[in-house]
Amino acid sequence: MVIPALNEARRIADVVRHALADPATAEVIVVDDSSIDATAELARDAGARVILSSMLGKGPSMRDGLELAREELIVYLDGDLAGLRPGLISDLCRPLLRGEADFVKACFGRSGGRVTELTAKPMLKVFFPEVAHFAQPLGGIIAARRSLLHSLRFEDGYGVDIGLLIGAARAGARLAEVDIGSLENDSQPLHDLTMMANEVSRVIYAHARQTGRLHVEQVVAMNEMQRQAAASIELVLSRRRGRQRLLLLDMDGTLTTSRFVVDLALSTGREARLQPLLDHPNDDAATRSQRIAELFRFVHREEFERVARQTELRPDAIEFINRMRRAGFMVGVVSDSWFVAADIIRRRVFADFALAHLLQFDNDVCTGVLRLNPAFLDAAGAQISVCKSHVLRRFRADTQPPAVTECWAIGDNLNDLGMLTAADRPLAMAPRSPILSQVPGVTIVSSFAELLALVPAPRAPLAPVPALPS
Repeated sequence: MVIPALNEARRIADVVRHALADPATAEVIVVDDSSIDATAELARDAGARVILSSMLGKGPSMRDGLELAREELIVYLDGDLAGLRPGLISDLCRPLLRGEADFVKACFGRSGGRVTELTAKPMLKVFFPEVAHFAQPLGGIIAARRSLLHSLRFEDGYGVDIGLLIGAARAGARLAEVDIGSLENDSQPLHDLTMMANEVSRVIYAHARQTGRLHVEQVVAMNEMQRQAAASIELVLSRRRGRQRLLLLDMDGTLTTSRFVVDLALSTGREARLQPLLDHPNDDAATRSQRIAELFRFVHREEFERVARQTELRPDAIEFINRMRRAGFMVGVVSDSWFVAADIIRRRVFADFALAHLLQFDNDVCTGVLRLNPAFLDAAGAQISVCKSHVLRRFRADTQPPAVTECWAIGDNLNDLGMLTAADRPLAMAPRSPILSQVPGVTIVSSFAELLALVPAPRAPLAPVPALPS
């Protein structure tokens, strides 16, 4: 039994106890996505084995649980469920034990949600009619054989459950659906539903294209626009939800021990051509960024993502960020690098958002074209003033109450200077430039372990915090 969980303190203990009470359950593994409430503690007290996810997102958590589970039959439950009836897990496993199925999806009393009815089901009828009859294709209650799950792709975000269903069908697995009665789970806010619909449609389109059922290239362009939309300051501000404390973190040299573009150049044999482009004194930030982007033309997106997943993080970064989030801070990665990398790093450290510049991809191949993130430009949109300080100003100018009242910023080099001087609490992490050490008010620190002692106490008891986007 595997339960991916993020901020599910309200119900996680009941879900764990219900699972352990079923005779079909051999163990319960709760994979915690760096919750800032008592999810991990309550799950552990209820009898679960609790581990920290290797990366933010339901898909990575499900995969982590699969790797640790010892049994051949794996059951997934959500951590926010209520109204679970006795024997539910046994019922889910029965088709597997009888040799009638390899993959079982639960259906339950209520009808599908808005994304299910308006996005998932119509698309399945067009592209994958063989699974269109499933009542809740987006549901997270699943039972399957370990051998099958190991062969499937676990998507990072909201598309993981429908991706597993389609993947199992494509693999020739025998599918079954089991009615588990009625139950309750928490509904998603409207703006989360938009993100969910985009991600679900992207996964269905990707599977359709891979199976030769899709030949509309405009859809590929639409997917790219959806990825870019995730890097917009407007979307980030919509997810602030009343948090008045803000922590902005540089990526290269601050969260990571190296520079992403250097790591990418080493992995693609471009280090000799990159070196003259780095920190050229005659280039402004926009020109330098564009020249470096052109160097990686024709590199596949998967290589960008692979390098970002393997880049070394500074010790204790995850613990510091978790404690700051517990103290009520909205935490973001703000990078002069590219969103394709920054968003992976932010999920690895369990931050709330990432803002970075946007590389253009065509069929997942880099075109070498760079679009500066408007959040880094001044109010007039002038490229000559590309600066991270404009990100902080956008938060302070946010008209949604309550206003941001406290901002911390952490960087390591001159490109972070504007952000640091605009912050209420500027901190320089083992600065590469001696100038940062001379700026009044900037505190020099050598590690995140040192920063742990500076984490403030929450201003008030923590309110329920929404799930992070994946």
